Amino acid sequence: MAFQISLQPGGQQFAAETDQTILDAALHAGLLLPYGCRDGACGACKGRVLQGTVDYGSVQPGSLSEAERAAGMALFCRATPCSDLVIEARNVTRVGDIPIKKLPCRVQALQRAADDVMIVEVKLPASEQFQFRAGQYIDFLLADGKRRSFSIANAPHEGGHLELHVRKIPGGQFTTHVFDTMKARDILRFEGPLGGFFLREDSQAPIVLVAGGTGFAPIKAIIEHAHHIGLRRPMTLYWGARTRSGLYMDGLARDWERALPGFRYIPVLSETRPDDAWDGRRGLVHEAVMADLPDLSGHEVYACGAPAMIEAARAAFIERCALPDTAFLADSFTFSNT
Repeated sequence: MAFQISLQPGGQQFAAETDQTILDAALHAGLLLPYGCRDGACGACKGRVLQGTVDYGSVQPGSLSEAERAAGMALFCRATPCSDLVIEARNVTRVGDIPIKKLPCRVQALQRAADDVMIVEVKLPASEQFQFRAGQYIDFLLADGKRRSFSIANAPHEGGHLELHVRKIPGGQFTTHVFDTMKARDILRFEGPLGGFFLREDSQAPIVLVAGGTGFAPIKAIIEHAHHIGLRRPMTLYWGARTRSGLYMDGLARDWERALPGFRYIPVLSETRPDDAWDGRRGLVHEAVMADLPDLSGHEVYACGAPAMIEAARAAFIERCALPDTAFLADSFTFSNT
C-alpha cells in the first residue's frame, strides 16, 4: 500500500510504500531532502511531521529526543509512513541529472597526512563518467555487506579520481585496513554520490565554513569548486582540531588565504600541547565563529564534523546569532567500530 506525502513549504508530492523510509521514497521520486548518514545517527534529515502518523524506526541515542518526538519531529532516513503525510522539510532540491552509481575503483595513492589521517586517492573507471556536487560523499561497499561513508575532498572538475580523507578509528575494521594493509592498485567498490550537503550556487550570502577534524574534506571540495567557477561571495573557513597535527592541511588553507580574493582562514585548537607552539585561536571552533560573527542573519553556514560539534553549532548559530535555520547546511560524521 502506498501513502501520499506532501512537502512544506515547497509543495512537492511523492508516494511512499509502508516499508519504505520517507527519505528513500523522496530520493526515488527525484527529490533530494537533506540527509547524511542514513543510519539514524547524524540528525541531518530531521524534520517535522505536520499531519499524519509515522513509524519512527530505529534511531541512535541522542539523534532524536523524546521531546522532539512530542514536538512532531522525525528522522526521515528511518521513519516510514503509517498514513498520508504532510511533512516540513527545507532545502529540498531536485536530484537532477546526476545519477547514483555503483562502481569499482582502484587505489592510486596513499599518503599519511597525520598519525591518524590517511589521504586515499582512488582512480575511477575510464569508461564511466562519475558526476557529483562539491560536498557530497560516497559509500564503500564491503564484502560483508556493510558500508563505510567518506566525503569527497576534491572538486567535481577534477575528473577521473576521488580524494578521501580517512581518520583511523580505534577498533574500526575498515580504517584499520586502510592504515595497515591497504596498498596501491587494490580494487574497491563504492556507491555515490550521496548526501544533501553541497554548495548552493544560487545564493549571494557570504559563506562561513566550519570544519572539525576530517570534516575538512568536503569543505575543501566546496572551496576548490567555488574558486573554479569564479564564485565572488566572501568565504571564511574556521577549522577546529584538538592539536596542531589535526590541522593536517594547514599549509593548503593558508595558501588559499593568500591566493583567493575574499577568503579568510581561522584555525582553532581546543587541546593544545606544549610542543604545538601555538599562538593562534583556542577553544571550540563554533564559539570562535560566534565571537567573530555575533550576527549571522545574512550568512550561509556549511558545517562538517562530529555530531556534537554540528548540534552545538546549529543550536548556537540559530538561537544566539540569528542564523535562519534554512541557512545552516551540515554533514555530521558518525563512526562504526564494528
